[in-house]
Amino acid sequence: MTLSHWLPIAALCLLGAITPGPSLAVVVRQTVKHSRRHGMAAALCHGAGVGLWALLTIWGLALLLSQSPQLFQWLTWGGAGYLAWLGIKALRSGGGGALQVADCAPAPVWQAGLEGLMISLLNPKLALFFIALFSQFVGQADSLQAQLLMTATAAGIDAGWYLLVAVLLSHSAVLSRLQRQSIWLDRITGGIMLALAVRVVTL
Repeated sequence: MTLSHWLPIAALCLLGAITPGPSLAVVVRQTVKHSRRHGMAAALCHGAGVGLWALLTIWGLALLLSQSPQLFQWLTWGGAGYLAWLGIKALRSGGGGALQVADCAPAPVWQAGLEGLMISLLNPKLALFFIALFSQFVGQADSLQAQLLMTATAAGIDAGWYLLVAVLLSHSAVLSRLQRQSIWLDRITGGIMLALAVRVVTL
């Protein structure tokens, strides 16, 4: 794969990563509610999920889902259900970040990673992204090396973007301000996720 072929793929993956959505909400919430490590774990595992989407798309998942509306519908409903569950979980949270609840045991980092992975695998937005857009470049992956490069590009750019978000938000001045408003952050992210879940099932 030449540089001229790779650059449009990288640009597409970057645009997909920086577009606000439930994935961003998960990374932000993990960082503010718990710690930089939690946000970074969510970011890295989200990137791994995106890499899996890329690899499966290259191996024919996009074609399979486009030819099987029922399978795609099940995936969409599963994603909507997970978004709704995350939204309700955020809305029921009492607020308060790590600085305010130092006496409480923080959630395990692996839970943040699992949440990042699951939101990437069950996010209908990502399914549409890979089926409608990323799949257009699959024809350029004419060798195993090119396939691995495309997969690494999607995973690396996604993880890199969300790692940057976690690091920037965990800066002491920013974090303390956000943690003071964490209950509103929970309400906003919870509302966004519930709205996205409703939108997904009503499309």
